Amino acid sequence: MGATDLSAALWQERRGLELLLFRLETQRLHIEAGNLHWLGFTTSEVENVLDRLRFEALARSVESAAAAAEWGLPAQASLVELIRAAPEGPSAEILQEHRAALGDLLRRLGDAARAGEQLLRKLARQGSSGTTPGGAAGTGPGADSAEILDQLAMAANIERALTVVQRTPQPLLSDYLDGEQR
Repeated sequence: MGATDLSAALWQERRGLELLLFRLETQRLHIEAGNLHWLGFTTSEVENVLDRLRFEALARSVESAAAAAEWGLPAQASLVELIRAAPEGPSAEILQEHRAALGDLLRRLGDAARAGEQLLRKLARQGSSGTTPGGAAGTGPGADSAEILDQLAMAANIERALTVVQRTPQPLLSDYLDGEQR
């Protein structure tokens, strides 16, 4: 059952990556629309998906090692190696389809993460120049404590969002798909 269980794990990981892509795109759209009050929520959503993806990657690793053992390969065999060693039947083709789809998702995730990071860095620069993301002065002589606290909270939200977006690449999955030795 190695190929079937591995395929199921790959489907789950694909679903998680699609959800991550959706969350990153949602975050970007809110930022572009000026809905910065949602930044904390969108960041938490991205973070939650990243946490779930760690478990999906673990499940994939377990199923991959089981399939590798069944097919006479080392436990850390890449997906390329598993495809080559797959038994007669549809297994190799199914695994190759997963590899192509996961590779495409990783490319799209990279694009979304870069776009989000650029927007967040732009917001951070705007905040450090003494203006709010909307362009109004906030820390000048007339600024009250509430405005300053709002700016500090927004700066913290931006920094947190930047940190989370920078965690979105999946280098271990990329290595697994490409067959690079770890």
